[in-house]
Amino acid sequence: MSKAYNFDWQIEVSPRLLKGDIFDRWDEENATLEQNCLFRVDSYGFFIYWQSEGRDGQVIELSQVSDIRPGKAPSDQKIGADLMASALMYGRGNIDERTVTICSGIDFVQISHTNITGADPTTAKAWIEGLRKITHNHKANNICPTTILRKHWMKLSFMLNDNQKIPVRSISKTFASGKTEKRIFEILKELGLPSGKNDEIDPTDFTFEKFCDLYHKICPRTDIAVLFDELSGGKDYITTKQFVDWLNETQRDPRLNEILFPFYDTNSALRIIDRYELRANYRDRGHLSCDGLTRYLMSDENAPVFLDRLEVYHDMEQPLCHYLINSSHNTYLQGRQFGGRSSVEMYRQVLLAGCRCIELDCWDGKNDSEPIITHGKAMCSDINFKEVIFAIRDTAFVTSDYPVILSFENHCSRQQQFKLAQYCEEILGDFLLTKPLDSHPVK
Repeated sequence: MSKAYNFDWQIEVSPRLLKGDIFDRWDEENATLEQNCLFRVDSYGFFIYWQSEGRDGQVIELSQVSDIRPGKAPSDQKIGADLMASALMYGRGNIDERTVTICSGIDFVQISHTNITGADPTTAKAWIEGLRKITHNHKANNICPTTILRKHWMKLSFMLNDNQKIPVRSISKTFASGKTEKRIFEILKELGLPSGKNDEIDPTDFTFEKFCDLYHKICPRTDIAVLFDELSGGKDYITTKQFVDWLNETQRDPRLNEILFPFYDTNSALRIIDRYELRANYRDRGHLSCDGLTRYLMSDENAPVFLDRLEVYHDMEQPLCHYLINSSHNTYLQGRQFGGRSSVEMYRQVLLAGCRCIELDCWDGKNDSEPIITHGKAMCSDINFKEVIFAIRDTAFVTSDYPVILSFENHCSRQQQFKLAQYCEEILGDFLLTKPLDSHPVK
């Protein structure tokens, strides 16, 4: 389309997260404690990154973070003792109040928990609030290829070794898919960078421009090169007129309204050339090189979807039955419908992902104890109903303000049904809608 659209996908990162804070990072599964780590977030909101003395830099991709929640003290006695010793030494206080748990993963089941303990409860609270504001940024999942390249380059720049250098091995791992390491080393040498398998590169030498050169040599866009040859007729540039004709006849969606999305003209084409053509002599003549065309095609201006439609643009004041509702069936199951494992964490993950209708299959607990949730008569494990209600309370409105429908499949006895109602009222409190709203009476 010829109208420029400013795709504002970034959410401002708080100054405190940009500057960083010192945390102790611990992992009970591996029985490890990494003390005095400087945790920070980059200005784009792509990564949480940190490094401690004697260790390589590490990152957590924020697009994979599903939840940031108040943590608790470790059950591992040795880790707990070391954290307490640190607390006593620096007067930091209660471990529970100053611990943050970062939940991340590429799906709802394989979740990693990164536990970090800060200097005081105020630090923990600031990081929980700051991180929650910049996670679940769905627009950031639709950034253009050029911004994605910048994201990969930044990740390499954060994962420095103990010498504060970028290992060549890390670069080869980034590009190794389908390419031999030998070819990557050759291209690094062509670019004037250290190229030995065990070499390391100074971050100031490994600029974004160098990274892009490396990318285009390893993964050349031959499709764009073929297109450019067709448009230019074998020359090393295309003229403004050739560019305008191609934009209107090939690139523009013919279904677009001509008033709202007018055809490209010389001025709109020159605006694109001025922005994406780096050669001054080409810009002055209104010419576009193959590199300039590549930069344009890999930018937000050439997005395959209407980027403004990634925001909520619908009328959200209609009755509930007017909408398709993001719903979950057998929410508690991690996998198989028969013989599968149930998990309270699944309720947290689906609600944080924006699901607005969840299912609770309720059954009597063993020996008339607490009610449970499970896939009845299917040899699935069970979970405590009360714990599920706590999870719903904590995560229902973290990422969305729209109402949540609790779909009960009730198999409980009268006595256990009383407990279901009691827990819902006591735990959910004012979140639970128990009567019609005064502003919207039932007709």
